[in-house]
Amino acid sequence: MKILFIHQNFPGQFKHLAPALAARGDDVVSLTLRVKEATNWQGVKILPYTIARKPSQGLHPWLVDFETKLLRAESCYAAARKLRESGFTPDVIVAHPGWGESMFLRDLWPSARIGLFCEMYYSHEDNDVGFDPEFPKNDAESDTIRLRLKNLNNMMHLQVGDMGISPTEYQASSYPPEYRQIIDVIHDGIDTDAVQPNENVRFELEDGVALTRQDEVITFVNRNLEPYRGYHVFMRALPKLLKQRPNARVLIVGGDDVSYGARPPKGSTWKQKYIDEVRGRISTPDWQRVHFLGRIPYDRFLNLLQISKAHLYLTYPFVLSWSLLEAMSACAPIIASDTAPLHEVIKNGETGVLFPFFDSDRLVEETCAVLENPKKAEEMGAAARRFAVENYDLQSCCLPRQLDWIDRLFAMQPGAVRT
Repeated sequence: MKILFIHQNFPGQFKHLAPALAARGDDVVSLTLRVKEATNWQGVKILPYTIARKPSQGLHPWLVDFETKLLRAESCYAAARKLRESGFTPDVIVAHPGWGESMFLRDLWPSARIGLFCEMYYSHEDNDVGFDPEFPKNDAESDTIRLRLKNLNNMMHLQVGDMGISPTEYQASSYPPEYRQIIDVIHDGIDTDAVQPNENVRFELEDGVALTRQDEVITFVNRNLEPYRGYHVFMRALPKLLKQRPNARVLIVGGDDVSYGARPPKGSTWKQKYIDEVRGRISTPDWQRVHFLGRIPYDRFLNLLQISKAHLYLTYPFVLSWSLLEAMSACAPIIASDTAPLHEVIKNGETGVLFPFFDSDRLVEETCAVLENPKKAEEMGAAARRFAVENYDLQSCCLPRQLDWIDRLFAMQPGAVRT
């Protein structure tokens, strides 16, 4: 089988699937912006493309988002034409359509079966938009129109996609019913053999202090420290949490940039904004127990999860983070926001504890309750790992289902959307 992957930052969500297909003998190629020159990665031929045009000046603001996707689609299409001229005709195209790249590939290869990674369909109801009253929209009515237009890219892809795949039911359910029926819910997968508890773990801090499982460690992890992942709620809980847990160390992982949502006030970062807000209510000795680690290597990240006595995770109604499932796989006791994406993985009181997203006091209360009851915390962490292994293990659960999804996609009549 000849398979073409499209992802602007390949491998992205396909980091396990693409090599597995190459390993079983399929001819696997990827087009991506990530590399400058052709290369080979775990049996996958990775080919670059570049964006040919710059965005227009003075374009209607509601069209800016679609134009950026159109520019990528045009450039990816040009690179795909060269690939076709070289003699490559894919049986299957697997694309993350979020950046628009794969928009015109059905026109180029009408006989190919197209599988889409369905990350999120935008709506002004029951999701991240308008969820946080601290960040109201300037004009809610026009923002609804903007979101409808943001789905232009989704609609262009859904009209030509044969099958879809979403990591969670929450994400799949964001799509309209006529498209939800073609989407399989299959997570990317967690390597639960690599991510497992380790009673002998040590985690060294920059000041030379080495933490072990005997220490009281509270962890908080984001790709970037920002409101979408509840950083502001967490920071507002810190003064009280530090007072009530005088021996705890708080380890915070995350960058200073923005992954989702609006940017902070000019000249600042979300990280610094909320440090400035709470620092005056935290004594210097207490503040010395708070450690901002930035972004850390993966092996160090795993050690952090293994040493955690309470892992705090918050999110708007949005895409669920891989880090949460990895924390569960490492047996870390989870204290999480009671938002829709969490309901698939956290059964309150069993695989974790849920609290209202905006309630910093409840966050402190639930965290202290977990830390004060080590036996219950251990049972909850063990239950979380069992759940992760049974439902999200890469080798025994997710990867076999992904491979089966590819095979079913290949067996379809090209262009025949399910009815």
